[in-house]
Amino acid sequence: MTYGPFGPILGVMAIGRPLEFDPDIALESAMHVFWRQGYEASSLQDLLGAMGLSRSSFYQAFESKPALFKRCIQFYRQGLVDELQSKLRKTGSGKAFIQTLFRDVAKETTGPDGRRGCLLMNTASEFAQSDPEIADLVSNSIKNLTRVFEKAVKQGQQQGDIPSDRNSHVLANYLVSSMSGLRNMVKAGADSKSIRQTADIVLSALD
Repeated sequence: MTYGPFGPILGVMAIGRPLEFDPDIALESAMHVFWRQGYEASSLQDLLGAMGLSRSSFYQAFESKPALFKRCIQFYRQGLVDELQSKLRKTGSGKAFIQTLFRDVAKETTGPDGRRGCLLMNTASEFAQSDPEIADLVSNSIKNLTRVFEKAVKQGQQQGDIPSDRNSHVLANYLVSSMSGLRNMVKAGADSKSIRQTADIVLSALD
């Protein structure tokens, strides 16, 4: 049996009918709809069209729009954390990893999807604390991202590139909140020069 981020993706459903699509691909398609449009503006018809599913297949596999959205948040978080951890391993330098991430934000000012912002922060803004379960998902997701940044800070300190007297957890929190702010600036229409200049100020905290 093949497993995806949320359990088996092949096999037999509870009612005995095999799945005729890959739930992970459908989930990713739905995630992009929510990311572009937000939860409230994403109709069931929008989601069905993007996922290529009938209503019966949708409800059989994902139960409801709220349940699907929560799975999309988890899917986004896991993909983002995995990507960051992979980049950190490949870069080898904790400080260079952080610098590259921040300077790459300026690239988000170009391209059709560059100004979508961060799905986690978009969700936090849309829901605030109105849905405790979603609030917990967002909070835990941010904690997971912060752990990656803290690992990079500690690595940079061990390599002598970041001052060892800095509190790695506090610095990681600062970096995550600053990254969120930069991506919100991009979403609001800031130009690449402004993003680069702001990113350089944030990065000065590593010196």
